Amino acid sequence: MTEARLSFKEMCERFDVTPRTLRYYEYIELLAPDREGRARYYGPREVARMTLILRGRKWGFPLEEIRQWLLIYEHEGSKAQMQAWLKLADRQLGELAEQREQLDTAMRELQAMRDDTTAELKKL
Repeated sequence: MTEARLSFKEMCERFDVTPRTLRYYEYIELLAPDREGRARYYGPREVARMTLILRGRKWGFPLEEIRQWLLIYEHEGSKAQMQAWLKLADRQLGELAEQREQLDTAMRELQAMRDDTTAELKKL
């Protein structure tokens, strides 16, 4: 039984990324598609890696951390990868909570300024 493979174009469409993004992920060694001539083909391993890469980006992880985390699996196995993931996730959750707090503060200040401006405008 042959594994399903995606072409370069299919990979871009499936993950809604630009060709430039996909080429960049290959350049920094996040992905390593099979090559046949100039054509690239992505198997289940690359599809799974792309899923993890995009999740990591969504959660705010830098690409280098994602790359290092993926390398842990290849060199040390899933237990080491899961342990590393927990440390990264805990740190990122703290950073996101801090960012949310800063955003909430900025929104309160902006709302107060908007309300003050509205009140001043009504006086004129």
